[in-house]
Amino acid sequence: MEIDLTPKLAKKVHGGDGGSYFAWCPSELPMLREGNIGAAKLALEKNGFALPSYSDSARVAYVLQGSGAVGIVLPEKEEKALPVKKGDAIALPFGVITWWHNKEDTEFVVLFLGDTKTAHKRGQFTDFYLNGSNGIFTGFSTEFVGRAWDLEESVVKTLVGKQTGKGIVKLDGANLPEPNKEHRDGMALNCEEAPLDVEIKGGGRVVLLNTKNLPLVGEVGCGADLVRLDGSAMCSPGFSCDSALQVTYIVRGSGRVQVVGVDGKRVLETTIKAGNLFIVPRFFVVSKIADPEGLEWFSIITTPNPIFTHMAGSIGCWKGLSPKVLEAAFNVDSDTEQLFRSKRTSDAIFFPPPK
Repeated sequence: MEIDLTPKLAKKVHGGDGGSYFAWCPSELPMLREGNIGAAKLALEKNGFALPSYSDSARVAYVLQGSGAVGIVLPEKEEKALPVKKGDAIALPFGVITWWHNKEDTEFVVLFLGDTKTAHKRGQFTDFYLNGSNGIFTGFSTEFVGRAWDLEESVVKTLVGKQTGKGIVKLDGANLPEPNKEHRDGMALNCEEAPLDVEIKGGGRVVLLNTKNLPLVGEVGCGADLVRLDGSAMCSPGFSCDSALQVTYIVRGSGRVQVVGVDGKRVLETTIKAGNLFIVPRFFVVSKIADPEGLEWFSIITTPNPIFTHMAGSIGCWKGLSPKVLEAAFNVDSDTEQLFRSKRTSDAIFFPPPK
């Protein structure tokens, strides 16, 4: 499989006083098109407002920085306004309408990852805004808008022409719905505060996002996880054994990554840092080592309840093979096989730095 897996940074697509929208381009990150995956970021300044829109893809949103509000309208449901903050994951099924608002001084940044099998363009989200200079209202003639909503022409012209912003605007004194914490139930999960699914002292921690703790993930079709790797610790080489792709965004810190693919070929060896996005192809084996300051990443996996096979550690797949098979496979004597088997008997998934 000859394809460039080099991690990339997002590029600005559009924006203004209220904030900016960034995306990763399939032409620069070919695995987006190959894997039918979309990736984008929304960054809102104080009083920034992302106008109501819907996407051509189901997505998982993850708050990277700050706090704000998101309005969500599921098909044939009433609007829910949720307060969200750093660490929150929100499942956004196909057809949902959303708006986003930041009233705080700190920039409010949200990551979007999702499957683009329903999208107009492979590996790319297309957003349809309801209003604004590029909104649905603008596209229809005043006659059609007037007939559809039973409005006078003068009112239609006001509705169509008053909002001149495109996608993201800055509000002055607007009174938006007050976010309701109760609306978070079943809609959002804070990965930084949720119970840990894995915790290895000196190694790292994992929180999984799946249909058990956020049922809407099932409608999105993607699971997710937040992984925090301690300084100089290693994440065991492993792969998704259910044919899923792993899409990884580096939230914080830096480190090194290696990916091994078909015929034992190392297809990626590079340094990763905050803001990088990279995709591991199906069944390819990936491993990461954090730099001294640690490494944190948020990933989606293109199945709601992913299953991973780890190569090393107490739960490594090697442990399941009999000694004689390992001796034959490695072409080594029993002493070497026993030495190999005796290591990593208590560590699983994450390995603390050597003493």
